[in-house]
Amino acid sequence: QVQLVESGGGLVQAGGSLRLSCAASGHTFSSYAMGWFRQAPGKEREFVAAINRSGGSTVYTDSVRGRFTISRDNAKNIAYLQMNSLKPEDTAVYYCAAGRLTARTSRTYDYWGQGTQVTVSS
Repeated sequence: QVQLVESGGGLVQAGGSLRLSCAASGHTFSSYAMGWFRQAPGKEREFVAAINRSGGSTVYTDSVRGRFTISRDNAKNIAYLQMNSLKPEDTAVYYCAAGRLTARTSRTYDYWGQGTQVTVSS
């Protein structure tokens, strides 16, 4: 069992930056790939980024590649999402998830956090 708690969301102006954190409980954090997803009002949850268990491989959705960076610290049981050059269309609730595969599809992830709100003003 893994429990995930996101933090770091907030209100930021367009062009600004935020760093989201996902703290995981338990001693098996390094056994899981980590993903970040987001859901805007009235829209389906969408994939943002994922990182493999060691942190050596990452994948991004096209709309954030070059602006967002996913990383992890297995010693601290934390995954991060550094978000730069934020745009109003990045506004959403952001969720972290843990799963066995570094995947883009939400159904492959077993554990989810409660989400953190990111609002980007124009």
